[in-house]
Amino acid sequence: MSVIDDLFRRLRREGRKAFIPFVTAGDPNLEFTARLIRELGALGADLIEIGFPYSDPIADGPIIQASYTRALNQGIRLDDVFAMIASCRNDVPSPLVGMVSYSLIYRRSPDEFIQRARSSGLSGLIVPDLPAEEAEDFAQRMDQEGLSPILLVAPTTPPNRLDKILKVARGFLYCMSVTGITGERDRLPSHLQDYLGGLRRHTELPLCVGFGVSRPEHAALLRDWADGVIVGSAIVRRLESADTHPAEALLEVRKLVESLMAALNPESSLTTAHPK
Repeated sequence: MSVIDDLFRRLRREGRKAFIPFVTAGDPNLEFTARLIRELGALGADLIEIGFPYSDPIADGPIIQASYTRALNQGIRLDDVFAMIASCRNDVPSPLVGMVSYSLIYRRSPDEFIQRARSSGLSGLIVPDLPAEEAEDFAQRMDQEGLSPILLVAPTTPPNRLDKILKVARGFLYCMSVTGITGERDRLPSHLQDYLGGLRRHTELPLCVGFGVSRPEHAALLRDWADGVIVGSAIVRRLESADTHPAEALLEVRKLVESLMAALNPESSLTTAHPK
């Protein structure tokens, strides 16, 4: 069983839901990202998703696209991202997963990328532009290295394709709340309960919802339907001024994260560090 499997088993025993923040590696610089990851771990984030900057992301909206551009303008390289992750891995009790385009993996070679991911301290990879129909071999290689291949599913995913996704997915299922791109939204779609209920009839994998989750009321709503929530754009937007006002940006992220975690797991203490 993987580190991520262990995490969700423990959360289920405790009756808690997973809070999963997303950060862009290198926005505004890698030193700040390492500091932010440590901060999120100390706040009690259950799992942290790290975006590998890419010039043409397939599923990200303007907020995360802009953060990728800011990071790429710093001239960071793939090895720099791996080194940053390795530098803070032992300081963070939460599993770390990478969100990465397959183009970056292919350029490095799948086997070498997987080995670097594992040695840097990642516990899984989300590869949004690798179709399930072509992911089986890559997922098997990840399994062999102890990494969880985490796949996305959309409200429009047809049953035959869902079967292919579930055949290779491990760790948890990344459930897009909408078909489209990431971004903050005022309200979540009304179909979410039926959508997640339908998925639950097909798999025992934890269901974690992203794309649009940005407010405490969203987290509270999903508490009864999902196993976790993924928050990206709302966090990344609060870091747009981090280059010039890092302390203020971190404070804004802290306030947001604490409000989301309190809504998601109201019975938990926010002052207690995440257990190792």
